[in-house]
Amino acid sequence: MRSKAIESSIGNVLNLFVMSKFKLSGGEIITPERNLGIGTVLVEDGTIVGVSAGAVETTDFEDIPVGGHYVMPGFIDVHTHGAGDADFMDCSEEACLTIAREHARHGTTLLFPTTLAADTAEMLRFLEVYHRVRNQKAGAAFGGLHLEGPYFAHEFRGAQDPKYLKDPTPEDYCPILEASEDIKRWSIAPELPGALTLGRLLTKRGILPSIAHTSALYPDVLEAYEAGFTLMTHFYSCMNGVVRRNGFRYAGCIEAGYLIDGMDLEVIADGIHVPAELLRLIIKIKGTDRVILCTDSMRGAGMPDGTSSILGSRERGQEVLIEGGVAKMPDRSCFAGSVATTDRLLRTMHFLAGQPLTAATAMLTVNPSRVMGLAHRKGRIQPGYDADLVVCSKELFAIQTYVMGERVF
Repeated sequence: MRSKAIESSIGNVLNLFVMSKFKLSGGEIITPERNLGIGTVLVEDGTIVGVSAGAVETTDFEDIPVGGHYVMPGFIDVHTHGAGDADFMDCSEEACLTIAREHARHGTTLLFPTTLAADTAEMLRFLEVYHRVRNQKAGAAFGGLHLEGPYFAHEFRGAQDPKYLKDPTPEDYCPILEASEDIKRWSIAPELPGALTLGRLLTKRGILPSIAHTSALYPDVLEAYEAGFTLMTHFYSCMNGVVRRNGFRYAGCIEAGYLIDGMDLEVIADGIHVPAELLRLIIKIKGTDRVILCTDSMRGAGMPDGTSSILGSRERGQEVLIEGGVAKMPDRSCFAGSVATTDRLLRTMHFLAGQPLTAATAMLTVNPSRVMGLAHRKGRIQPGYDADLVVCSKELFAIQTYVMGERVF
């Protein structure tokens, strides 16, 4: 657990503050490529302006010593539904701000608010709320919207409410697309009638179609990939592997994720949705460059074990149980989203899955920034990049978080 001693050891100013020019000094700088050792990061007006080994003498930069702790690029969470007992489907500004603050406490500097399968009216209501708060500075910044559903295969729905599931039709999705310019990604089962048409439309609009909650076989996935579906949502979760029909075996969605070299894999690396053995298998087969870690967290992130919670909105959501570090349906028939945080993902990949710290960092920083089209300014500690930074203890708990040079935790 994060200790008060660790928090106080790097300075006694724990309130929010903004400095136009400051330096993080004495920290061990971890980049997606290598460990730079003890060094200094210079920040001016929200941008990284210098990175250097050792100490850097300055007279006009406020010095923030970090006492040998790790300094890393800020973590990017491409898939989260909530945290701190709030869910984006609550459709309130306060819920959005609560989630931003809670995720910032764990090193997230940029997140993509994610919906659940819902009716069109509820979806449109959330789009309007998000538009009002999209530039909030309460915590982790918002990068745009990820719509998860309602176009999913019924048999792989997981905890998605079946009453909202449907096939995609222009009459249904066009009003949503026309209502918002904030949509950056839409998770869809590509084998559904009309799904590839939607995928091509999304690609044309610069929105990423992603494969999710699907019964697709390899040929379906290959066709979807050619239509623009270049990411798989929560790989292994709610998708099929090898299937057998009339005695013959067919490669499923999981095998397609491995076989298609250009396919990126989003992974809930909490060690539960995908256990350590499978995490290692993913890296062994796919390598690290195509893996993106996500929390897929629901409102239970940051809440203690043994409590009940709600998946989705308080009014229309489903009751779930937080148990053993994960959210489950009350009958324990399936998981109902994670309660992970991004620093937990880092710990899992490094300590449990045995990945080098640089590789684990890449899967939370430079990889998601590339997938979401932000590689030119997010995900690296490099001059000219946004000053999104996290200071972590040696145990890999976040203890300071900066968004565009502003300390939010």
